[in-house]
Amino acid sequence: MTIGREPFERIYVAGAGSWGTALAALCARAGRQTSIWSRGEEIAGQINEEHRNATYLPEIELPSTLRATTDRAAACEAEGILLVVPAQAARDELVALREATGGAAMPVALCCKGIERGTGRLMHQVLKEAWPEALGAVLSGPSFAADVARGLPTAVTLADPDESCGTRWLGTLATETFRPYYSPDVLGAELGGAIKNVLAIACGIVEGRGLGESAKAALMARGFAEAKRFALGMGAKPETLAGLSGLGDLILTCSSRQSRNMSLGYEMGQGRRAADVIAERRTVSEGAATAPVLVSLARERGTDMPITEAVAALLSGELAVDEAIADLMNRPLKIEG
Repeated sequence: MTIGREPFERIYVAGAGSWGTALAALCARAGRQTSIWSRGEEIAGQINEEHRNATYLPEIELPSTLRATTDRAAACEAEGILLVVPAQAARDELVALREATGGAAMPVALCCKGIERGTGRLMHQVLKEAWPEALGAVLSGPSFAADVARGLPTAVTLADPDESCGTRWLGTLATETFRPYYSPDVLGAELGGAIKNVLAIACGIVEGRGLGESAKAALMARGFAEAKRFALGMGAKPETLAGLSGLGDLILTCSSRQSRNMSLGYEMGQGRRAADVIAERRTVSEGAATAPVLVSLARERGTDMPITEAVAALLSGELAVDEAIADLMNRPLKIEG
């Protein structure tokens, strides 16, 4: 395997939230000709004129070479696209990009983590349906946007079934502080990223309720067990789940309220309704949309996922926090596995 050969030199980032802005800054600092698409003129203007995204990453000075646009036609000039919109908006954005590029066979790295409501599709499956000509990859792993934007050491997974395209992505994204590892297991990388968001909500509830570090550690371990059951049953590779996009991402997201999902759970643990917390935020907690879809898929496959079930019931208001805790603690005793 030749790593880093022929990196993509022209990058288009679809989405100017915190993660999209961080990745765009990373690419621009690595010397790539980078453009970032924003839905709104205000953010695009801030990036171009002030070299800041005051809405999502106000403390970060962005490279002067980074150019923002509200015109998807800029994607035509790119060699590779980073899709960094919320998972539930991914299909519409991919359809729009396919139209803008004339259905080009464009390398697209999916940087959103979730499962589509209504269809139960993972993001690489959405890509195949919305833009069949595109060459799909997945970027996932333990990476807070602010850390990456500041240039703090970060390691992630870049999953691509096409090794030659995947290694080009490695060369494109790798810097002295950002280290992507290659994997061919797109399914495992996506499932790890989607499921950990749901488990992070559960860990946030534990912290918000003041249940202690022992409870949080137990929840992370048992959550990882049910994530493995589901993902391995779907065909993911165990080494992917034990790696950066699985266990690594789970540890990060379940350990810090920088995580939008854990912070949502924390507010729920403090007694707030999930709907109220979500309504007042500009950022998206992907786990809230993923939880009910994941429950449905798990039931269809006969996979036992009690923590995921509890989170979905808490999000919908069907269950109170104390009831959920009691239900989990009073499940029948069993052999660990």
